[in-house]
Order: sequence, then C-alpha cells, then structure tokens
Amino acid sequence: MATTTGLTIDDFERLPSDAVQHRELVDGELIDVSGNTPRHNKIRDRLLSRLMAWAEAQAAGEVISEQEYDFLGNAHGPDVSFFGPEKQVLLDLDKRVQRFVPDLAIEVASASDTYDSLLRKKERYRRAGTTEVWLISAENAEIAIYGPDRDRILRAGDTLSSEVLPGFAIAVNDLFRGL
Repeated sequence: MATTTGLTIDDFERLPSDAVQHRELVDGELIDVSGNTPRHNKIRDRLLSRLMAWAEAQAAGEVISEQEYDFLGNAHGPDVSFFGPEKQVLLDLDKRVQRFVPDLAIEVASASDTYDSLLRKKERYRRAGTTEVWLISAENAEIAIYGPDRDRILRAGDTLSSEVLPGFAIAVNDLFRGL
C-alpha cells in the first residue's frame, strides 16, 4: 500500500526507523515492501557471503545487503549491492540513504513483487547510473542480468559471472541448491 507524502530523500532520512521499516520511497510516496521468506534470505545470504569473500580477497570494493541508495530521488535498498573502491570514499556510515548508486544491484523477487514492478525498479537503477542489475527468481531458478553491453538469462547449468566483478563466479545450481 502506498502512502502519499511528497517526501524527499532528506525527509525520508529523518523519519524514525520504525516508520520506514519495510518501506521504500518512490516518487515521493512511501511504498510498502514485503518481509522476506527464508528462501529469499538464503539466496541473498549465499550471494552476500560469496561476494564478500571475493571482494575482500580482491580488494575490489564493498558488498552490502539491504543498503538504501538515492536512485534519482527514490530510496531503494537492493537485496545485495556492490560498489568499487572509487565509491568507497562516498560511503557515509551514519546515513540511512547513500547519496550515490552501487555498481551492481541485486534483487531477489519476493512473492509480492510483480514482473512489471521489478522491471520498473531495474530501469530506475540503470537510469540512475547502476552499471548492472540482477533480478533473481527463486520460483523459476533463473537470473536475469541487465548489463551495459547485453542482457542475458541464466538457468541451471550456467555459471553466474560479471564484468563488474572480475574473477567472481558461482554455478547457478549452487545458488539454488536445496531451494
């Protein structure tokens, strides 16, 4: 359910945590986002742990889950995000909404997400400057990757990798194993 507010990112930042929990700011309105299921969390956490290990080993940048960013005046918190060393200096440890966008934004589809809403979010991320967006469907065990040069869909038997993450790879089967 949307709440009409006309809020800005600065207004959103000043709201108490309980007022924005499970909400995003879209076009000045607070939009409810669902809580996550264990299936959703397991996919997010598998990616998070592997990406964090890769980023640390490569000194490649930061990997964070559920961090909110300013996507052209809209506050969204991708399930997992990555940004390189040049953006690490922009990270404000005391702000809820970061005033830059990640290089990679990953969204794991929730039961309440619609295909169209995920595509709108992906487009907003890309227009704001995010280099690559991954949309993950646990139900279909597939990953749609929207990158700067090409878009692709990965399924069982494929390996997930990205030019944004040189040297990182995970088998799609491993990501969805047991789910």
